Formats: sequence, C-alpha cells, structure tokens
Amino acid sequence: MEMAARRAKASGGSGARQRLTVEDWADAALTAMGEGGLAAVAVEPLAARLGTTKGSFYWHFANRDALIEAALRRWEETGTEAVITEAEAEPDPGRRLHLLLLRATHRAAADPLEVSLLASAADPRVAAALARVTGRRIGYVTALFAELGFPEDEAHHRGLLAYTAYLGHTQLRHAAPRSLPEGAARDRYLDGVIDTLVRPPRASGETEHDRS
Repeated sequence: MEMAARRAKASGGSGARQRLTVEDWADAALTAMGEGGLAAVAVEPLAARLGTTKGSFYWHFANRDALIEAALRRWEETGTEAVITEAEAEPDPGRRLHLLLLRATHRAAADPLEVSLLASAADPRVAAALARVTGRRIGYVTALFAELGFPEDEAHHRGLLAYTAYLGHTQLRHAAPRSLPEGAARDRYLDGVIDTLVRPPRASGETEHDRS
C-alpha cells in the first residue's frame, strides 16, 4: 500500500501528480486506515504521503466518502479476490486449503489493516464491506471442504470454524503477540490447526487410537 507513495516521490513534479490513479489513492487510504482507523483518512496528509496536492484527489473523487468507498472496494479486491485467485493455481483442494490459510494468516499478521477495519465495524460502510468479505471468504473455504468430500452442513461448519480461527489468530497477533508461538513453532501450530480442521469426523464409538 506504500507503493503509490514511493512511486510518486520517486517521479517528482507535476508529472507524478498526473500519473496517480484511483488505486494509488485507495492504497494510501488503506495504509492510513491500518495505522489509525477511518479517522486517519484525511485528504491533505494523504496528498503529502503521495507527493501530490489536493487537486489530484479532487480529480478522482468528489469527496472523502468516495475515497473511503473506493478504498474498501480495493481491500475486497486485493485482500480477498486476489488471494482466492492465487489459491486457485493449486489444483488439489486439500493443499489449496492449507496454503490459503497459511498465506492469509501470515499476511494478516504482518498488516494491521484487517484488525483496524474490524474495530471500525460500527461505521456502516465498513460494516457492509466486512459482511461482503466475510461471506465471500467463508463461502470459498466451505466450498473447499465440500471438494474434500464433507457433506454440505459439515463443510459450512468447518468453513466457519476455519474463518473464526483465522480471525482469532489475527487479533491475537496484533493485540497480544507473545501469546502465540514464533518461527518454526508457529508453523507447526498452524499446521496442527489445519490438520484438525480437515480431519474426518469421528464415527460413533470410535476412539483416537482407532483412527491412528
């Protein structure tokens, strides 16, 4: 999200202002949201970050609300649709699920934006975006469990469980990072979570010893 700012500052002058796009402004707004929530989305500081003036902003947007809407759409595209498209390169649904959850968890841990948006859910615009993204993500993960052979209800249950595990891990990583393992231990922990999610349900009367 800082790419637009670096590109504008490297170019310099009025030519840089002309080359800024809606996506550049949206990315800068998302960076600001991650740092300070919706209140941090202000035109003049964003213009300074991008190395341009307010004139560039008003070329693309009627007002601040339009920028916020564009930024939230950009978040949906880059934080959900692009991630799903990347995951689709893996043909095996089990491996795809594993890679998807690992990559999404690592990315969310490195970027405070998602936690900031969750904290801003009282805003109707953010709430609507969160609802769309949540539905899309849970729906996609549910479909992966269905591909693995789970019945519809069980696939949805596990998709929901996977997503709540992801959100819980993301919140802890930013709020209380020392409560989570690091390095190789973190990867083993996440592997264990995923293995638990994809494990077939235990038959009535079956014990863990029977399944080993």
